[in-house]
Amino acid sequence: MNSLFADRMQSAHRSFIREILKVTENPEIISFAGGLPNPRFFPVEPIIAATAKVMQDKVANPLQYSTTEGYTPLREYIAQRYAKRHGLKVHPDEILITNGSQQGLDLIGKIFLNKGDFVALEKPSYLGAIQAFSLYEPQFHTATLQADGIDTEQLAILLAQQPTKLFYTVPNFQNPSGITYSEAKRRALATVFQAQQTLVVEDDPYGELRFIGEDLAPLKSYLGDQAILLGSFSKIVAPGLRLGWICANREIIDKLVIAKQATDLQSNTLSQRLVYQYVTDNDLDEHIATIKHHYGQQRDLMVTAIEQNFPPEVTYTRPEGGMFLWVTLPPSLSAMDLFDYAAKANVAFVPGKAFYVDGSGNNTLRLNFSNADAQMIEEGIKRLGSAIKQLLLERTACAA
Repeated sequence: MNSLFADRMQSAHRSFIREILKVTENPEIISFAGGLPNPRFFPVEPIIAATAKVMQDKVANPLQYSTTEGYTPLREYIAQRYAKRHGLKVHPDEILITNGSQQGLDLIGKIFLNKGDFVALEKPSYLGAIQAFSLYEPQFHTATLQADGIDTEQLAILLAQQPTKLFYTVPNFQNPSGITYSEAKRRALATVFQAQQTLVVEDDPYGELRFIGEDLAPLKSYLGDQAILLGSFSKIVAPGLRLGWICANREIIDKLVIAKQATDLQSNTLSQRLVYQYVTDNDLDEHIATIKHHYGQQRDLMVTAIEQNFPPEVTYTRPEGGMFLWVTLPPSLSAMDLFDYAAKANVAFVPGKAFYVDGSGNNTLRLNFSNADAQMIEEGIKRLGSAIKQLLLERTACAA
């Protein structure tokens, strides 16, 4: 049977995170592994009301096929929101509705990448993007993330060495690190790309979840048509609706539409109508403010618990928003080894190696704080701290 599969599938693997999530099916496990928004804040009753209203519309049948580009009023709403939040002028025809931003990554790979093309990534980078682009068999090269964003000098050297089709970035509360690009770093990055033909793929699923500091302009504000901007309703409404979008110039959107027609014809008509009805009848900003308030509290609690329970040799990020923070263990420790120790104590996380394409990151791990209550955070970090200390003690004894 192996001989029948396409060559690209020989190097394709299941999502490492999805496999780890199987461990968390045990109800006794305290999980910081999944990149999950907190279901406590899903707008269930307003969605029920929106569903009833949408289903009563017999003229514009929400159960019928629709256009590939997406429901026009929803695309208009997204364009207006960009103008309101960032002063970014976007025409609705420059927006394509997708089945989550993950489909957007796949479509971008499909229309741009030939086998062997170069793609630049942050180090570490989002596993879902690595997985989506990998099917098109590019060559990845990476530049290191610093505390305020990517090392632009290192990135400029990489771009000068090889013609690069795409640079993929999550500039706000990056997955997995939680790092946010400063305004100075965004301007420096724009300067780097002004001398390049590389397209910047700016993934922004977490940008509205800032609970510390001020919002920053998207890279597309500096780069214009050279940037492709992805967004999602998964983190600000509900992920089960599977609605995201791509914002790009019309030439790119046209190619994306062709690719999407070959993939699924269109995104779910009913979900699009439901989301539009929901944002029409409700104050989305008020809903997001509630999410941010609670996520901010959960983030603070996790940082405090880490300060109290992790050994001083361990470092970690302090995100200004989003859903994740990033932990770096001493070089002598393996996060995969720690995962086994932690699992015995009924606590789970994602080892960081999955977010690297060069085999590094063995001593790093990602923690999700959004989908855990206060008791889970305090107890889970306490257990994880004990596991780190135990592993560190054993490794130190072995080295002696």
